[in-house]
Amino acid sequence: MPTVRDITTFFDDDPPPGESPWVVPPTAQPIDIVEYDEEWPALFAERESQIRRHLAARVLDIAHVGSTSVPGLPAKPVLDIDLIVADPSDEPAWLPALTDAGFVLTVREPWWFEHRCLKASDQSVNLHVFGPEAAEPWKHRIFRDHLRRDEHDRMLYADAKRAAASRATERRETVMEYNRRKQVVIREIYARAFRAAGLTDEPR
Repeated sequence: MPTVRDITTFFDDDPPPGESPWVVPPTAQPIDIVEYDEEWPALFAERESQIRRHLAARVLDIAHVGSTSVPGLPAKPVLDIDLIVADPSDEPAWLPALTDAGFVLTVREPWWFEHRCLKASDQSVNLHVFGPEAAEPWKHRIFRDHLRRDEHDRMLYADAKRAAASRATERRETVMEYNRRKQVVIREIYARAFRAAGLTDEPR
């Protein structure tokens, strides 16, 4: 399990020289933010069942994260799912089964918690694959649970998402630029979420 320091530290390093995270590079597309859909939890449950059928005991943990996991929060209509496997770098142990399930490997980042990202063939899911020692899935859950509890930060994030989507679409940017436009607000919310969870002790 990662340390508290790992969970509360952000790693923004660029890829090593000559390396790229992209297996399938992103393209600029309009970014649509829609109102929360009550069907999203059920859609996650369907995807969780599908992934467990294909990977069986190789699923150490799986969780619905991201904006579609927060009731009342507008979001891109794409589920974010964190999948924990024993060793993400051992792709032959888990990737073929997910390929058979219709997922496509799009990102490979050995330098960042051995992260891999796969997309569903219909683009409805981003499946993030991590190992047991990765801190990032813990961040995702802390952020999710904080937004579920805190209406002010939920609305603050909703406004930031809409503004970032509008600007990114207007400028024909990729989802990576959209994510960067939200980063300042995301980090502010994380600071409050970490304090609420007892991971940091700075005054509110």
